[in-house]
Amino acid sequence: MTSLDIQLLLTALVSVLVLVALIVSRIKMHPLLALLVVSIGVGFATGMEPGSIVKQLSNGAGKTLGAVGVVIALGAMLGKILADAGITEKIAEAILKHASDRMIPWAMTLVAFIVGIPMFFEVGLVVMLPLIFSVARKLESQARFKGSAYVYVGVPVISALAAMHGMVPPHPGPLTAIATLKTTVGPTMLYGFLAAIPAMVLGGPLYGAFIAPRMNTKPDQTLLDQFTITGNADGKQPGIALGVLAALLPAILMLVHAVAEMLLPKDSSAMHVASFLGNPLIAMLLGVLFAIVALVLARGGDMEKLREALGQSLKPIASIIMIIAGGGAFQQMLTSAKVGDAIVHLTQQFAFPPLILGWLIAMLLSVSTGSATVGIVGAAGLLAPLAGADPSLNLPLLALSIGCGSLFFNYANHAGFWMVKESFGMTMSEATKTISVVQSIVAVVGLIMVLIFNALLSVQ
Repeated sequence: MTSLDIQLLLTALVSVLVLVALIVSRIKMHPLLALLVVSIGVGFATGMEPGSIVKQLSNGAGKTLGAVGVVIALGAMLGKILADAGITEKIAEAILKHASDRMIPWAMTLVAFIVGIPMFFEVGLVVMLPLIFSVARKLESQARFKGSAYVYVGVPVISALAAMHGMVPPHPGPLTAIATLKTTVGPTMLYGFLAAIPAMVLGGPLYGAFIAPRMNTKPDQTLLDQFTITGNADGKQPGIALGVLAALLPAILMLVHAVAEMLLPKDSSAMHVASFLGNPLIAMLLGVLFAIVALVLARGGDMEKLREALGQSLKPIASIIMIIAGGGAFQQMLTSAKVGDAIVHLTQQFAFPPLILGWLIAMLLSVSTGSATVGIVGAAGLLAPLAGADPSLNLPLLALSIGCGSLFFNYANHAGFWMVKESFGMTMSEATKTISVVQSIVAVVGLIMVLIFNALLSVQ
């Protein structure tokens, strides 16, 4: 390691500490402003030119808004349509009717597991928020629940979505590791599913049951009302089956894309169609349009009222989207400052077995840069020569290990952290106790499962 590497690592550490201090101290700076101020500070501390700092800020925020912001906005619209049509209420009532209080987190884990197969973490959370809020609000109204019902219901969803996002193809992280290490999708997917089950159980229902009674988290009332209060229904009420189809249509389109990637040639016409329809933005847009036709127009709804409702649905999430953009700017600044290179140089000082080393490099890169993608690309790229030279190394397990490592301790330089924090109305401490700890549990359990699989396979 060089003195420059040490300086970069210290800069990354200090920047996160300053960010937290600006938000939680007496200054009480708005998270968006704090993220931008700290990002600029990182740029100057690492010797960037002023013009480059501005460019990286714009690129980071713009890239995040393009990838996540529009999808979140469409998700809010879809959630509002479902809530006004009474669909979310019906699904929540069905879950509460068929599951006891203790079984509700398990039911939510199963739903999130299915939704999370094709959907990115942020997209899946947007789709699940109306159901989380509806179930939690009904549970809370029963006046026999101690602590935060929203954490009790939400933590299992976060755990399942995170496990699927980091461990199971066709999510981009595992696919990137598979391509770089030149291994195959099938075994990696099988190992990923098997490792995800205990990980999301420990990080979800079990941890949620422990932490929820110790928290009093409740989302902003405006956002809560948007996703849980049924609007004035015009005409015939839609059936729950049609409503579920409208809610899951984006997930179905993304799943079709995922299956097509594994079965169809990349240059085929069918593959191009599936790729277009399965893009998160297009899938969410089609989901909103289908919901408008099936749940509003088909039952004589008023388009003027719908337009007003959709406009109102964007107001509560505007702050969330901008804070996520600020997180993207912070992430981009750390990445451009070459903090990841310093992490790689640090890990080269130690000798670990490849499966542990892959997890460790991905974890350190993800934590320091705020990007799971950087963690996976860096770890897979660094270990690719070893993977090609050691025939005894189980490459699908190495790809899974890297994916698990990228999930560890999602914090203030991750866009997902801010999405959970702002959506649930959490403080920095509460968000750390939920998404940061949950993803750390998932990451560690995933690594343990990788080592168990490797030991079992070595015995044979």
